[in-house]
Amino acid sequence: MKYIHHTIIILLFISISSSSLAQQKLSSENKKAIKFYTQGKEYYDARKNELAEVNFLSAIEKDPNFIEAELLLAYVYTEQGEYKKAIEHYNRCIIINPDFFPEMYPSIAMMQLKYGDYEEAKKNFEKYLSISGPPLMMKSIAEDGLRNCYFAIEAMKNPVPFNPVNMGEAINSPLPEYFPSISVDGNTFLYTRRLESKMTYTGFNEDFYVSHKTGGEWGKSFNVKPINSLNNEGAPSLSANGRFLIFTSCEDPAEGYGRDRKGYGSCDLFYTFNVGDNWTPPKNLGPTINSKHWETQPSFSADGKTLYFIRGIGRPPNKQQDIWTSELTEEGTWTEPKRLSNVINTRGVEESVYIHPDGQTLYFSSNGHPGMGGLDIFMSKKDEQGEWTTPINLGYPINTFNDENSLLVGADGKIAYFASDREGGFGGLDLYQFELPQYAQPERVNYLAGKVYDAQTKKSLGAKFQLIDLSTGKIVVESYADESSGKYLVSLPINKEYALNVSHDGYLFHSENFTLTSGTAQDPFIKDVKMNPIKEGETVILKNVFFETNKFDLKPKSKIELDKLVDFLKKNPTVAIELGGHTDNVGNSKLNQVLSDNRAKAVYDYLVEKSIAKDRLSTKGYGDTQPIASNDTEDGRAENRRTEFKVLRSK
Repeated sequence: MKYIHHTIIILLFISISSSSLAQQKLSSENKKAIKFYTQGKEYYDARKNELAEVNFLSAIEKDPNFIEAELLLAYVYTEQGEYKKAIEHYNRCIIINPDFFPEMYPSIAMMQLKYGDYEEAKKNFEKYLSISGPPLMMKSIAEDGLRNCYFAIEAMKNPVPFNPVNMGEAINSPLPEYFPSISVDGNTFLYTRRLESKMTYTGFNEDFYVSHKTGGEWGKSFNVKPINSLNNEGAPSLSANGRFLIFTSCEDPAEGYGRDRKGYGSCDLFYTFNVGDNWTPPKNLGPTINSKHWETQPSFSADGKTLYFIRGIGRPPNKQQDIWTSELTEEGTWTEPKRLSNVINTRGVEESVYIHPDGQTLYFSSNGHPGMGGLDIFMSKKDEQGEWTTPINLGYPINTFNDENSLLVGADGKIAYFASDREGGFGGLDLYQFELPQYAQPERVNYLAGKVYDAQTKKSLGAKFQLIDLSTGKIVVESYADESSGKYLVSLPINKEYALNVSHDGYLFHSENFTLTSGTAQDPFIKDVKMNPIKEGETVILKNVFFETNKFDLKPKSKIELDKLVDFLKKNPTVAIELGGHTDNVGNSKLNQVLSDNRAKAVYDYLVEKSIAKDRLSTKGYGDTQPIASNDTEDGRAENRRTEFKVLRSK
């Protein structure tokens, strides 16, 4: 519900102030009015609001200036969610006696904000904050509300381009649809649908539905039965290749339900893999991610190792709902989650977090940053130091006085998706798409795809692959090829030099480097990977080992590749290798021979320093005697200048 955080606080003050009214002398002297008021207050204190309403109305009929009856009637309508009626009676209180109860000003202003009546809300917030005397119980709420009024009034004067289009009956239904997720190729669309259910204590059941795009059109969505259960499943986050899914599942306290989804709190994060056409049984992400608190709304980054999610701590009205993050380690475990800084998180509510495939642009909803009121959608980008910048409100009319959330931005960065209950839909919340304004678009990314397979048998391999930014040495993508098809698909920032390392048990690791300058989600740059089993005589070129020109000093960025070789040798302790150095034919052949010897020895020294036994290593310089390409071109000479290793013993 909109303004739930502020509404709860208002209701808390209502409880306090209604008790204080009993200690004051009543403003009315009409006995019949007082009788109705007294009876109404008894009903109100017993939370029998319908009977309280009848009696307060009768009291006002007997005495139209009975301000206590007007105020408690406004409380009744607030609790019942009838905000327009509450506004009417707060206004009547102000007319009768503007100084009677200062907290009625922010109370009415919050409800006016709910309906986009920014000018009136602004007047009431300003009136309240101008009051001197006793401490103002709702001062911080009023300050936030006034800030939102100023922002909204200016935003409406400068609307941004926005033309939402309903995604149609293949996706939407008369039931609520929300929390979308999409694969980077844009062809798999997964979302949550809220179904009516008599088998849960809540009366509803959230399930996943999926649609596949064919010929540019979304196919009829269907229930993902292998994942869905009698409990709630929601807020799905697909991996870049659409094969790994993290989602929220909540345990149903009703006996007999939720036994296969036992968690650490009321709602936990679970995961499942798609192998071929089947999803594996969901598993809990574990106690590092999940806690006794409430975890939900995950967003799994395209780098294959960074998870963002929402954690709610405590209970209303003091519940803290923030964005947290964790990373997957080399060992396959999650790091201790960290709360994002106060640049992103506020004392309000943050939810619907989404990290774009560029890995640098974060979208989320919040009612704690300056906005139109309630939940607005914001965007933040990482700066050069890797810190999140001050969030930008996406503007009006993308954001309105209604709640806006569930934003998803497609891989191309141009099309966004969101949930809305606006008029003209199929019923309840529907999913819409719109073209994202230029200022709100993420960084441009390119796409790399391919297949990993056995070089001899052509069998597909579910190999692990890493893509490393050679300028920083940081892993930008870490994932696995599909076990069934061997296919992979990743997104990468443009115009950077990358090292690609692919590994699989029983195979020599694959190494190469490239600069990605092309490739889209629909037409990615293709790079297939052939892997050779570990056996005597097989050779691997270490394409990411670099030396200073005409020297045998290893460049710092060689460490990435050499550490992969160290890991390979430690995982395969029976393997012995020869390290070979090669040069092009430029210059004196004898000097080239010495240079190649020294370069092979430099790699040997690095491995020994990393505790690889000397008796497993040998070196040989080949000079310019074994070219693998023509020395007549610069590209050919670059290929010939190489370091490689050959398997001498595998068992």
